[in-house]
Amino acid sequence: MREKEGQVKSLDRALSILEEIVDSEKGLTITELSKKVGLPKSTTHRLVSSLTSRGYIKYGLHDHRYRPGLKLFEIGSKVLNGLELRKEVHPFLEELREKTGETIHLAVLDEAEVIYIDKVESPHTIRMYSKIGRKAPLHCTGLGKAILAFSPPEVFEKMLEEKGLRRYTENTITDPKELKEHLKKIRDIGYSIDDSEHEKDIKCVGGPIFDYTGELVAAFSISVPTMRLNEEKFEEFKRLVLEYSKKISKALGYVKG
Repeated sequence: MREKEGQVKSLDRALSILEEIVDSEKGLTITELSKKVGLPKSTTHRLVSSLTSRGYIKYGLHDHRYRPGLKLFEIGSKVLNGLELRKEVHPFLEELREKTGETIHLAVLDEAEVIYIDKVESPHTIRMYSKIGRKAPLHCTGLGKAILAFSPPEVFEKMLEEKGLRRYTENTITDPKELKEHLKKIRDIGYSIDDSEHEKDIKCVGGPIFDYTGELVAAFSISVPTMRLNEEKFEEFKRLVLEYSKKISKALGYVKG
């Protein structure tokens, strides 16, 4: 029994190390990893060696930092490619990119956040930074607010309890009552707007996606730097989001009663 508990503990520690490396943009040294996971350097080094030998992380000879390895990409690609939702929706994302010239995202609810599961990149040099597999807040992103608005109330309460309403920009809504009113408006008009609430100078229009049961399964958004946006273009983006929200949901078998 003790041996089994020890094995689980080691696995938990290894996964903590892996998560820290994945979340780090520049990679981490053994010393930095040891401090982040709260383990002795010797223990950290032993676990890191195992992860490196399996290809989950890689070691940089020039800067002595550990970064995500190709094995993670391989596994992640298999998981994402296996998602029927992603396969079904991707052609619509490409259509939207062709019509708007902007970055299109697809995301699903993950606990009290959204996680990007697909994107089609804008051809422009200046665009929103994002990565498939990254998480983002619910209360201040176009994707997140579209999901919150059409999800059961428990999702809102879970978000408040676990994440709160952190202020990212001067436009972020941080009052629960105000956010609830805002979500009601989203339900009425059928789309959400991120008015530079998560990232300064980035606006998004998000729309919900429903499946054949009528349940919300995902959201998509058009993201654009404000420097490329005018009122006429923004109105067109709203129209396209409404159109594609219906079109994608219909492709998934949704029939509005």
